[in-house]
Amino acid sequence: MKWLLIFWLGPIVFLGGWYWLSYYDMNFGIFMLTRQVHDLTFQIYGKILGVPPETIPPLVARAIAVDSLVVLSILGFRRRKTMIAWWKARQASKSSDLPSSESLSSAP
Repeated sequence: MKWLLIFWLGPIVFLGGWYWLSYYDMNFGIFMLTRQVHDLTFQIYGKILGVPPETIPPLVARAIAVDSLVVLSILGFRRRKTMIAWWKARQASKSSDLPSSESLSSAP
């Protein structure tokens, strides 16, 4: 499971880092991080997909969100027993923290 999370999160961090650095043209002397490469990349993908280049980043963000939900639901399903036990313990501690009617003061 650890490797699934690494192989899922690694490309997302890499893509997000490249997108952010190239969008703001923070290239540090690296050609791949320039704004020209950023624009050219989305123009090429736009031509291949047949959509305007400015619609691609929201589509990628939506795909990342859906993939993240799938991966996190798999993780949640695998650890459901632990989470249910944690939730029951939390609910039990909440109900025991409330004062009982005998311990309340009868002061006016």
